[in-house]
Amino acid sequence: MALAEFKKHQYEFTAHIRNPKKNPKPDGIEDRRMGIYRELLYNNIEGFIASGFPIIREIYNDENWHSMVRDFFAQHKSHSPYFLEISQEFIDYLQNERSPHSEDPAGLIELAHYEWVELALHVSDETISMDNIDANGDLLSQHPVFSPLAWPLVYQFPVHTMGPDNLPDEAPAQPTYLVVYRNRNDEVRFLEINPVSARLIGLLQENESYSGLDAIEHIIKEMNHPNPEAVEQGGLNALQELQQYGIILGTQCD
Repeated sequence: MALAEFKKHQYEFTAHIRNPKKNPKPDGIEDRRMGIYRELLYNNIEGFIASGFPIIREIYNDENWHSMVRDFFAQHKSHSPYFLEISQEFIDYLQNERSPHSEDPAGLIELAHYEWVELALHVSDETISMDNIDANGDLLSQHPVFSPLAWPLVYQFPVHTMGPDNLPDEAPAQPTYLVVYRNRNDEVRFLEINPVSARLIGLLQENESYSGLDAIEHIIKEMNHPNPEAVEQGGLNALQELQQYGIILGTQCD
């Protein structure tokens, strides 16, 4: 078979597997054998997406779920050959290719991102090193160091509570602030925080010269708070809680 003809045969073969309703199977292949490839490849992709987005899978009935996954399988051009990156490809599809459907829950893309974060942290090969970190350092007078396996996130929807029986029709007035993290037992967990704690984390991650107290005083000035002592105590409590969960590892050694 000439190379050009072989490539044409390959394209026909893969096009049929992706979308058998639209693309006929190549000539000369028994449909029973072709069916094995159709089922095997689709089931692999569908199974991986279902395991990566279990809450979204629960939200959709079988018909709507398979319709969405088959559309992704047929239409999306993935840029990665790795199975672990299928979830990212699926999010790209939801964000940029899938038109809204009546069965889609509000906040679908944010929920998908949240579920992807859980998977990404679970499989991350990032390691925690305590080099140049004082686990018992003073969180106020020194610079708190955050775990590389702790991701502060903000969503318009309460993605951590969403499920088949809890689907808000619209985003609430208050965004949801979370830190999703992997602990030392390799368990992925989340911590819901308030906007002030989220700002505290942001300031410390953006300014390596800031001590914990520097960041708290920055917030006091931004808020023009009438009771600075209360904010300072609240800030210290927040830092201590973050360290308790392993989100803060300690303080940077001089």
